[in-house]
Amino acid sequence: MDLKSEKIQRVLSKYKFHDVAIEELEKINRVYPGMVASTGTYTFTDSTQKDLLKLIGNLPVKYEGRSYNFPIQLWLLDSFPFTPPICLLRPTPNMVIREGKHVDARGRLFLPGLHNWDYPKSSVAGLLNEMTAKFEEEPPLSTRAAGDKDPHDLLAFVSNLQINDGVIRHHDQPAKVSVIGGGDLGMASVMSILSKCKVDKLVFIDVAGCSTKGGSTDLDIFSLPKVEVSRDLSASAGSKVVVVTANAWSSEQSYVSVVQTNVDLYRGIIPNLARLSPNAIMLIASQPVDIMTHVAWRQSGLPPTRVIGAGCNLDSERLSHALDINLNTHKPAWIIGEFSDNKIAVMSNTGLSSSTQPQIVSGSGSTKPLLDRGFEIIKNQGQRSWSVGLSIADITNSVLTDKMKPHSVSTLAQGWGGIGAEVFLSLPCIMGAKGSTRLAGLSLGQEEDSKLRDSVTSLSNLMSQLRM
Repeated sequence: MDLKSEKIQRVLSKYKFHDVAIEELEKINRVYPGMVASTGTYTFTDSTQKDLLKLIGNLPVKYEGRSYNFPIQLWLLDSFPFTPPICLLRPTPNMVIREGKHVDARGRLFLPGLHNWDYPKSSVAGLLNEMTAKFEEEPPLSTRAAGDKDPHDLLAFVSNLQINDGVIRHHDQPAKVSVIGGGDLGMASVMSILSKCKVDKLVFIDVAGCSTKGGSTDLDIFSLPKVEVSRDLSASAGSKVVVVTANAWSSEQSYVSVVQTNVDLYRGIIPNLARLSPNAIMLIASQPVDIMTHVAWRQSGLPPTRVIGAGCNLDSERLSHALDINLNTHKPAWIIGEFSDNKIAVMSNTGLSSSTQPQIVSGSGSTKPLLDRGFEIIKNQGQRSWSVGLSIADITNSVLTDKMKPHSVSTLAQGWGGIGAEVFLSLPCIMGAKGSTRLAGLSLGQEEDSKLRDSVTSLSNLMSQLRM
């Protein structure tokens, strides 16, 4: 690895930990001599740019007895090695990205080693070893000629289809859902999912150390069909959806200390849940929901599309209903932003029955008076356990049936509407079997944009004070 070129030296000179970074690069070269260092301009999701060092190379992987070289690219931030690299696949024109547990549709990699990065325990060499192991389990790229499809794959696909009401659907698959955490919300979620969703098994797990206990004994006594009551997280294995309602409120005086008790509780359950159900959608309902969804994403190692929070879905459904019934709008509306007083109302540009993907329209011009009126109608309705449980069941049903319905759920907001920070906020997302897909961002009015920025700052500050 040649680090002596003028370009590399110029970029490296701006790194905060210059000497340590060079030491780490030399270690990488000893273990992976095929990795080539170069410079480039990286564009962040908020459109800012920075000249950075990047490593490019092919990662040799064995899969089903054959050897493959997967092209990868690692961008080293200027705080390297104390912050993890941004890892991307570098597919050639004849390669197709296979979205999965550790890679999104754009080829960005999400690995436990990245989320748990802790230098000097963590290193790029160790990260590449982990990458190799994960790729051997689930290759992230495949080769396919344009327009071609393996006839065996096509036959398998066709044999698994059925026609129902003019819509092509896959045959129903066995659906297992797990609810983690007792108490009123846990019970409300169980009852609502049983009523709303077609499930083969619903596992209800009371978690040790959780302050929201209760209900499991009654479920044992009355023995509901399809419900399994357990106190062992292993009972959740193989779930399609994992709902987490657990809270561990303490008697600490500061808000940060109270939230930290929930973070500590999650540390003991979230990684295990992700390991037991690696293909599940994780739906978070613990409070504060935006923070705890962010924590769950970091601790799980799952892609951000598969870790969501209940967020503002309940308020959004109420708003759409109020606008439709009282003001005859016939268009979906959503509450977005932080689950706090800084919520913002937006509306869809398409009707409720439209088959086209909706787009967000900000509350300006003719839509603002409608949204303000609708917001006034719902503002005092409260967040009772049973109503939140119904909202959770609605999101769960969209996942189990691959409904592709828009929900305002807490999701990674980085890159949406110019947000550069890593925060979770409620945004309209299309929910289906593979998780969430955000609707495109929009330009908000000055007041709404100010609320959103305040929320980003507030959530970022709180996250920085928590011990993951």
